[in-house]
Amino acid sequence: MYKYLPITDLYAREILDSRGNPTVEVEVLAADEFCGRASVPSGASTGRYEVVELRDGRQREKNLEKKPGIKHTKERYGGMGVELAVDHVNSRIAPAVIGMNVFDQAAVDEMLKKLDGTKDKSNLGANAMLGVSMAVARAAANSLGIPLYSYLGGVNVKMLPVPMMNIMNGGKHADNTIDIQEFMIVPSGAETYKEGLRMCAEVYQMLKKILKEEGLSTAVGDEGGFAPNLPDAGTVLEWMEKAVRRAGYEPGQHITFALDVAASELYDSTFQKYVFEGEGKMQGKPCVRSSEELIDYYEELLERFPIVSLEDPLDEEDWDGWELITTRLGLHTQLVGDDLFVTNTKRLKKGIRKKVANAILIKVNQIGTLTEAFDAIELAKRAGYQTIISHRSGETADTMIADIAVAFQAGQIKTGAPCRMERVEKYNQLLRIEERLGEIAQYPTKTRN
Repeated sequence: MYKYLPITDLYAREILDSRGNPTVEVEVLAADEFCGRASVPSGASTGRYEVVELRDGRQREKNLEKKPGIKHTKERYGGMGVELAVDHVNSRIAPAVIGMNVFDQAAVDEMLKKLDGTKDKSNLGANAMLGVSMAVARAAANSLGIPLYSYLGGVNVKMLPVPMMNIMNGGKHADNTIDIQEFMIVPSGAETYKEGLRMCAEVYQMLKKILKEEGLSTAVGDEGGFAPNLPDAGTVLEWMEKAVRRAGYEPGQHITFALDVAASELYDSTFQKYVFEGEGKMQGKPCVRSSEELIDYYEELLERFPIVSLEDPLDEEDWDGWELITTRLGLHTQLVGDDLFVTNTKRLKKGIRKKVANAILIKVNQIGTLTEAFDAIELAKRAGYQTIISHRSGETADTMIADIAVAFQAGQIKTGAPCRMERVEKYNQLLRIEERLGEIAQYPTKTRN
């Protein structure tokens, strides 16, 4: 534990995220000298077990009436405003946190949880709580004059994460016919993070070129991946293979693939089937799959393409399906729980007990405080699960997830395409960290070779 340094001021404001929606930004002042600023991301494809993100237009009238001096109208930002969450930081959280030790992250986060008093963070709002939690950590690191990754991870931090770069978007992240949400490339053949990033960027630019040559749309989705209308996942992966080869690499050797299916968005709970609406439209007939049929479909894709990771391949409550897919594919494919686990240790413990999945996606805004996210990372590692630090579709310029990925040696990071600056800045931060680490920097693929 570092020496005592008091939090002396705390302030939140409403800013805009990468989709033009409001989000919370928080500034923390320690000892009236050291400032930490953080901004909170927001998801589009969200799990039903994620903690509550307060939006003004979604709150009950009795909650709005408590703050008559603030305009909480459904018309303002289409109901997406976060003035209520901002006010919670400034009027309720600040008095409780001011005076606490900026270095005692766990105590600050515990205070936030007690002040909220709910399991789902619906009182203060997870967006209000997380902004404070993140800003406290950054103020602490700034006060010591050390990088955030060193403050969070200690003196032996040296592992850079492998980027899982989203280059094709579908599902809720794009307005097209592709049902699967994310198609990613992984620079499995790189020896350094810098080299891996370059390889991915080259494939991304080549994909744009060949899509344009064929008269297909090069418009991008929420996370910067291209979003043309294509008939099915197999066709998307074929285009990706073309781009990899045209960029001078070999699929499966230099570049591998990863999918985020976001299957909970496809699941019809009434019929317990997965409905691929875009695929059905392109084929002119309904495309519906049971859990077992969907797993068969994944096996076919795995046989045809160098896919190393499947995220949320099944619904968040399809536990039987998860057990089946883990038995059939888990020995040779990374099976990632996102909506399944929502960065929640209770959900993760259930998954470990039932022996489902073998990796967890970590999104700090799914749980509401840094300490709880870190607990999920540590639990996953103890159980032998892989960890992937992830952005959200509604992002900001905040680069903290890059530092978290290094601090906890997560090994993998998702932060979108090499396209929009809210995504690229995370990649750039990792370049800076690798440069700062110098000769001691390690990269997972190089370490395994």
